[in-house]
Amino acid sequence: MTDWLTWQVIDSAFPIGAFAHSWGLEASWQFDHLQEPGDLESFLSATTQQTAHSALPLLAATFREPDRLSELDNLADAFLLNHIANRASRVQGRSLVSTASRIWPSEKMESVAAQADVSRAHLAPLSGVVFRLIGLSFETSRKVMLYGTVRGVLSAAVRLGLTGSYQAQSLQHAVGPWLDRLLDETRLLEPEDLCQTAPIIDLLQSKHDRLYSRLFQS
Repeated sequence: MTDWLTWQVIDSAFPIGAFAHSWGLEASWQFDHLQEPGDLESFLSATTQQTAHSALPLLAATFREPDRLSELDNLADAFLLNHIANRASRVQGRSLVSTASRIWPSEKMESVAAQADVSRAHLAPLSGVVFRLIGLSFETSRKVMLYGTVRGVLSAAVRLGLTGSYQAQSLQHAVGPWLDRLLDETRLLEPEDLCQTAPIIDLLQSKHDRLYSRLFQS
């Protein structure tokens, strides 16, 4: 594997529809959860920790054991009780496998795409299988998932006018060491260890469809 592949997958031009989601930021903002200086940083920290404790164990398990995709897809569906987060996971999961099957066609990728067509197709378990098939390493795959959350939240914050582009980039740089620690802390987590670490954000996100006006799908 070369770095070119990693950069392609994490590029905002990679068409999996992440730009249409705010990870609950839009609803949190409209419900006045982001009012004080530092609230965006706190939101980013909480959301990234949630990804590490809910998505990364599923990605890791299917990366190691692709045959568990169906089992872990069902587990992801049972875990994501918030219907907005559940829907966003399924939309992005289908987009990921559809995109990968076009860019890196193979019999195995076609098989994964066919399985996704008749399943819930959640993003986290599908990511483990897809990233393994295209040649990303295990550690890089985990970083891609965590980086996607950080980039998604900050990109949404800029488009919502909650922060400027320079401030967002400064914050993204500042959280780098913390992301490394988070990856280390969650390295051994198994699917049985899934947990909800940001219940308030989850609750606020569940109200997304009731917003009077909205820019994002979730």
